[in-house]
Amino acid sequence: MPSISLTTPVGAIRIDEEDGQIIRLSWHDHAEGTPTALLEDARRQLEAYFRGDLKLFDLPLAPKGNPFQQTVFAAMSEIPYGETRTYGSIADELGTFGQPVGQACGANPIPIIIPCHRVLSATGLGGYSGAGGLDTKITLLKLENGYPFLV
Repeated sequence: MPSISLTTPVGAIRIDEEDGQIIRLSWHDHAEGTPTALLEDARRQLEAYFRGDLKLFDLPLAPKGNPFQQTVFAAMSEIPYGETRTYGSIADELGTFGQPVGQACGANPIPIIIPCHRVLSATGLGGYSGAGGLDTKITLLKLENGYPFLV
């Protein structure tokens, strides 16, 4: 499976591609295989995002997950740059409860691009499953000016 690595303000990340789609973003600095045009495009888009020049990713994504997780991934992808939603508000949209939404957020295999960092608890930040935990979530929210009292 081809992958590419890059250094970002939230650490070294690796992007994996399968069958012409991005399937994973993880906190690793070891890439495998030969980078493809898609992976190079993903790198350019992530670099632009971290510079503050990109607000919306345009990449083919294929996150692995069960049908419920897929609906949560889709709902997270609809949250605009610089905005946030709560686990509860997404749960209301989907006719479920906040806890399974939080679990699906934690299972997101393509963080940053599928913006699980934009999902908060009703009383604060909630959690973040990426490397660095809440520090990474705060960094991403500050980058987007998405949580005013953090800025």
